[in-house]
Amino acid sequence: MKGVLILESGQKFYGTLLTAARAVGEVVFNTGMTGYQETFTDPSYAGQIITMTYPLIGNYGLFHEIEQADRPYAKGFVVSELCASPSNWQNEGPLATFIMTHHIPCLYDVDTRAVTRAIRKHGVMKGIIVPETTSREDMDTLMATVLDRDQITQVSTKKIKELGNGSFHVAVMDYGAKDNILRELIKNGCRLTVFPCHTRAEEVLARNPDGIFLSNGPGDPEDVPEMVEEVKKLIGKKPIFGICMGLQLLGLALGGKAKKLTFGHRGSNHPVKDIRTGRVYITSQNHGYVIDETTLPQDVVVTHRNLHDNTLEGFMYPRKKLFCVQYHPEASPGPADNLYLFEQFVEMMEGR
Repeated sequence: MKGVLILESGQKFYGTLLTAARAVGEVVFNTGMTGYQETFTDPSYAGQIITMTYPLIGNYGLFHEIEQADRPYAKGFVVSELCASPSNWQNEGPLATFIMTHHIPCLYDVDTRAVTRAIRKHGVMKGIIVPETTSREDMDTLMATVLDRDQITQVSTKKIKELGNGSFHVAVMDYGAKDNILRELIKNGCRLTVFPCHTRAEEVLARNPDGIFLSNGPGDPEDVPEMVEEVKKLIGKKPIFGICMGLQLLGLALGGKAKKLTFGHRGSNHPVKDIRTGRVYITSQNHGYVIDETTLPQDVVVTHRNLHDNTLEGFMYPRKKLFCVQYHPEASPGPADNLYLFEQFVEMMEGR
């Protein structure tokens, strides 16, 4: 079936629909050459239509163990070529089966280079995926859909979970935590209590954890002021480590301001410099917002900076025993360059 991706700007990109399902969401692009399965199951893509810039998607098939959530939360996928005959010793089936099982609209045979150029020029924007035969009236109605401003609630756990049996008790605030993050914390000797995103700080602190982890998650941090208020109450009470949305919520809780990037950082090949050592890391990223470092308290120490656009990628606040990064160290594109951050968190809980 022929289909079309229509951007809010009016630009149209034609392709083939895997199913007749329709989609509406914020259209973004990801530059990763591999990791499509992790991308499709990352809760931070909730509410978005993902365009993969790499031309061949699905060539190594599926391997369910590497999925980052129980299901994809993205609204749709746009790819150039959808491989029907994957080859890999771990392969458990074609990607198309996974997409159809979860009823996610997918448009393939698309000029994804043109889509990417449009987003880079005009910025991320709302878009829809529909069959080519859809009436103009139905297209207009779908395009007029108001996008949800709080995707965090959709992806967060609905009940408290206990994971691992390590020596250090870590309270995890789940704003859309990737499974790899939880696995890495457990590998580093942590026992986790995973809390829903709306949990009050008093309830978290009542468990007397050794440390607090603030997870990644989707959307604009300024859309969830109630969560920022709870983070404020946690600061200074226990050692804190934040990743992605965790950094942004910490930034707002400290009085900083967030700003939206034109087309965001989404991919597995972004260079980030550790200001303290001068070392450059290749990082995996997925965020559309950053914290303006000029709005943070003067005694906050910037630790990492993005070498593409010089934006803030990490900071620490020694007086409050917290540190955070904007990128995803658990994704290991290095392949293990950034895992030291989890060790650093353990050392902080040890009092070192």
